[in-house]
Amino acid sequence: MTELKRTPLFPLYADIPGSRCIDFGGWELPVQFYGIQKEHEAVRERAGLFDVSHMGEFLVEGKGAEAFIQHMTTNDVTRIADGQAQYSLLCYPTGGVVDDLLVYRLEENRYMLVVNASNIDKDLAWLQEHLPAEGVSLTNVSGETALLALQGPKAIAILEQLTTESLADLKPFHFLQNVQVAGKNALVSRTGYTGEDGFELYVASQDAAEIWQKLLSIGEEHGLLPAGLGARDTLRFEARLPLYGQELSQDISPLEAMLGIFVKLDKGDFIGREALLQQKTDGAPRKLVGIEMIDKGIPRSHYPVYADEEHIGEVTTGTQSPTLKRNLGLALIKKEYAALDTELFVEIRGKKLKAKVIKAPFYKRS
Repeated sequence: MTELKRTPLFPLYADIPGSRCIDFGGWELPVQFYGIQKEHEAVRERAGLFDVSHMGEFLVEGKGAEAFIQHMTTNDVTRIADGQAQYSLLCYPTGGVVDDLLVYRLEENRYMLVVNASNIDKDLAWLQEHLPAEGVSLTNVSGETALLALQGPKAIAILEQLTTESLADLKPFHFLQNVQVAGKNALVSRTGYTGEDGFELYVASQDAAEIWQKLLSIGEEHGLLPAGLGARDTLRFEARLPLYGQELSQDISPLEAMLGIFVKLDKGDFIGREALLQQKTDGAPRKLVGIEMIDKGIPRSHYPVYADEEHIGEVTTGTQSPTLKRNLGLALIKKEYAALDTELFVEIRGKKLKAKVIKAPFYKRS
């Protein structure tokens, strides 16, 4: 049996009595500390702190760095300046997704790509396969980088107590390098995966534990809670933020996943462009929609979805929304059935239960 990987913060989980870890893509990670509902509410109303050090970080450097990223990703990397981050996708020639990622422009000819933990090896191999013979270097720095996500309306008040840097003017998808947080060096980015305001802190692995402890200590008076994968999933679900392996995969295109805004077909050639252009012209055959159960039942991942007797797709993610207290799901279905208020059926434990198509995202912060 393969031994599970652990982040630098793993030894600290035991300090929190309710912590419970699971195998997540080969990593031993906390699914919860105080309960998913409590942690979810903390992030929506106050603040939550996540250990996401399992994520992957690659440095792309050299004179050809921008052109290389432009060729590999769907978004237009020429549109970002130093200190800006961009959401993008790596696609196969078929238009299916290798991974979704964040691209950070550190300076001219120097970028950091942040990829999903379960895809680190696959993404690295994919990028290396297309790396030009000269002008670009690709370095995997995942092992020496830890990542903490401080999310929620009180995140800025908490973080500003541990740094002299003014963060109020930092716009979403912008970042600052070499910020001193609790006396340690950090890249501080106004990004997150919860639908709330917040920050992601990229720090050296050996500094992560001290920063984690100081944030929890300072944040106590603000109602900060450490949060696990469970709350991370319910938060991102309510905000319709995709999870690779559910809303995205090698068989699901960004256009089907309603991420067309991040596909710049007019920027010039990139891997997957032809297939995506064809899909855009013809209309993507499937569409990711929000659904709400009318009958009593919770739609879970991979539950089949029907229109009358016709099997039209499946649920990608579903749960009882902790914020809205309604049984909601995201479903990838045939486009003909994607109009709002269309009546559908979700098969739950052998029974077809009534649902309808509703607007997503389900939650937007005011």
